[in-house]
Amino acid sequence: RALYYVLPGGKALRYKVSVGKDGFQWSGNSKIGMKKEWPDWRPPATMIAREAAKGNKIPDYMEGGPNNPLGARAMYISGTLFRIHGTNNAASIGGAVSSGCIRMMNSDVIDLYDRVAVGSRVYVYQ
Repeated sequence: RALYYVLPGGKALRYKVSVGKDGFQWSGNSKIGMKKEWPDWRPPATMIAREAAKGNKIPDYMEGGPNNPLGARAMYISGTLFRIHGTNNAASIGGAVSSGCIRMMNSDVIDLYDRVAVGSRVYVYQ
């Protein structure tokens, strides 16, 4: 499970990531539509309901910051509900654990965020 940022000349930087758990994985291509530092989190109603059915209460809004599940940075993938974002749970990196987003270590997502421009192409392969 890796994200590759392709550099001019064909070389690439490799970052370890987490991806969608079974039933939440997806593939496709798009572009980065927006970027945010310390993003707010508004989980979709379906996620709130799904977690409630398991006995977990999650808020419908969480201000950005170190305790926010989206971590230090987020890059929003156009045409989807998904993001490439950091995490407040470093132990989750490397697994298939998300609801479809691509999750990175905060230090890695900050590095990638500084390199990626709005409009950059994104290709997701499972």
